[in-house]
Amino acid sequence: MEMKPRGFTLIELLVVIVIIAVLAGFAFPVFQSVQNSAKKTQAKNDVTQIVTAVNAFYTEYGKYPTIETTDQNATYGTGKNSGTLFNELRGKTAALNTRQIVFISPAEDATQLNPKGKVGSDGQFYDPWGIAYSIRMDADYDNQVVNPYGGAGGAGTDPIRQGAIAWSFGKDMKLGKNGDNKFTGSDDVISWQ
Repeated sequence: MEMKPRGFTLIELLVVIVIIAVLAGFAFPVFQSVQNSAKKTQAKNDVTQIVTAVNAFYTEYGKYPTIETTDQNATYGTGKNSGTLFNELRGKTAALNTRQIVFISPAEDATQLNPKGKVGSDGQFYDPWGIAYSIRMDADYDNQVVNPYGGAGGAGTDPIRQGAIAWSFGKDMKLGKNGDNKFTGSDDVISWQ
């Protein structure tokens, strides 16, 4: 007696599809966690490069790449376009960087306003989540800048005894944990810790 080849039943196929869907459901959060961790690492590297570039400018010219005279006014990124600062640091203009030395050279996408992890059409350097990095410089040259989180926010003392700092708001795109201005427990990325 000859046996006919037997195919899968509809129920068997549905069970296999459900098992695959459940396994994919477990893998998706893990993938998102790995992806967010990679973005935080990129942001930490970027803020370190920004501060290094600002300090190299200071070493080269004996001043910071700003015409401002107060630290608060020399805060760029949030509320104040940092495009002119990055144009100076990238050697695109000669207003302050008279020898047009390239201090930083991030990827650029001039076709977008806020490309993730690149310099956009407005000249600002954006973090991996699409928000411009914030930079603060010691424009009054007293070797300290105001801590954006304050002294009790978990991000060190206030003031910070450095000539330049940079930070990213992280995935939630707000200063601190969901906008509470506290670094502790937040997804923010800072250059001074």
